[in-house]
Amino acid sequence: MQSTDDKMTRLAISLTAAFIITLATLSSAWAKTGDFLQDREYQQCMQLARTKPEDAFESALNWQDVGGGIRAKHCAATALFSLGHFPEAANRLQALAEEMPDDTPPGIVANILGQAGIAWQRADDLTQAYAVQSAALKLSPKNPDILTDRAITLMDSGKPWEAIDDLNAALEVAPDTPNILVFRGSAYRMQEAYDLALADLNRALKFDPDEPDGLLERGIVFRLTGQNDKARADWLKVIELYDGMPIAETARQNLEKLDVKVVK
Repeated sequence: MQSTDDKMTRLAISLTAAFIITLATLSSAWAKTGDFLQDREYQQCMQLARTKPEDAFESALNWQDVGGGIRAKHCAATALFSLGHFPEAANRLQALAEEMPDDTPPGIVANILGQAGIAWQRADDLTQAYAVQSAALKLSPKNPDILTDRAITLMDSGKPWEAIDDLNAALEVAPDTPNILVFRGSAYRMQEAYDLALADLNRALKFDPDEPDGLLERGIVFRLTGQNDKARADWLKVIELYDGMPIAETARQNLEKLDVKVVK
């Protein structure tokens, strides 16, 4: 069984940023079309999908009607994700991966499947998320982002040791990456391997002392090991640096467990 801390940590660590394929990567894959106006329209649509997703969805549908192709479909799926329509976004992304031209680099198809996996995660369909992420990793076995995303699915499925295997593989490709270290620290904490958890979290925070998820998670480990003053210090730092953001509210909720009164 996962604790409330686990769910809070997973909510605090944003998957949305990982959802967006690097525009330069997609543009290079489509550069052979020579249609730079479409690339510009794609970038504008994707930006709108993050800021005004309802407008982006309508724009993408209109663009599809006039030949926007896979760019328009990807923007529409991204807008649906931003709107919280996760199953529909996931289904569209899986369909898009199947529609990609035969000469598309496998890594790009894997990234689109990886995004579908994230959408299934957000829809709380962990079985489907794992299946899609595993399919993505067959195309791109050493992709650290997809390995990390599948590890999150495994952690939420109550399989932290399997998650650690994926995170170990991700760190072999991208060593000393703070967010991967934070996730592995969380997985170790779920197994009550607190020394290993603190080692990873301290290492992550060495590279980025203000990393919010690392501070939040380390505070949880401190609380569980009876180091309440250190837990309080980490969570107060999160609130100070990220006030108004969801992670600050999560830190406040954790502070309530220490009977600390925090002024909002």
